[in-house]
Amino acid sequence: MKPVLLFDVNETLLDLSALDSLFAERLGDATLRPLWFAQMLQLSFVGGLTGRYVNFTDAQLAALTMVAARANIVISEADAQTIVDSMSSLPPHPDVPDALNRLKSTGFRMATLTNSVAAVAEAQIRNANLDVFDRILSADSVSQLKPGPAPYEMAADAFGVPISETCLIAAHPWDISGALAAGCSAAFVARPGAVLSPLGSQPAIIGTNVDEVAGALIAAASE
Repeated sequence: MKPVLLFDVNETLLDLSALDSLFAERLGDATLRPLWFAQMLQLSFVGGLTGRYVNFTDAQLAALTMVAARANIVISEADAQTIVDSMSSLPPHPDVPDALNRLKSTGFRMATLTNSVAAVAEAQIRNANLDVFDRILSADSVSQLKPGPAPYEMAADAFGVPISETCLIAAHPWDISGALAAGCSAAFVARPGAVLSPLGSQPAIIGTNVDEVAGALIAAASE
């Protein structure tokens, strides 16, 4: 049986480097963009660990303030909002559209499973013209972000399958670790700079992009 494919969105499917020009324009330094994303993840995860849920949008705004302050920059609320709003219109990585269409035509059921709030996730997929998904699922709906177990369990429930019959595809090692710990299988997209954690279980599939991962998933399903 083909697994239900659950796709992470930010960095896995969509290219955050499209925000670099905004960071250069509004903060004077494009290299702050990856630092901002890492700070946003930290804020989100601290919220989860301390029992004080923080959604991704609020974490993004707060992280911008922190990163700017660390660089001795004052960012206006309007500039911060402009950057965060731009998360809804990111382009897909070049390898993504054809790979997703190939998986869809092979009969896989597919969903996004993102930490972005639902309205942002829906806008992201619509604006990127990635209209292949059966469902657009947000971890925000269960008030627990990946890599906590609830989002993966929610996705399995949405399709009415055991969690073992789902497969997460992500470019984030923490997401892969969370999915495997929850009982999913997983495929890692090793985009530049993305490295798997050597600790714990490892994914069965690793590819340098979504196209390579799609080929491996199709091959495995035909065995």
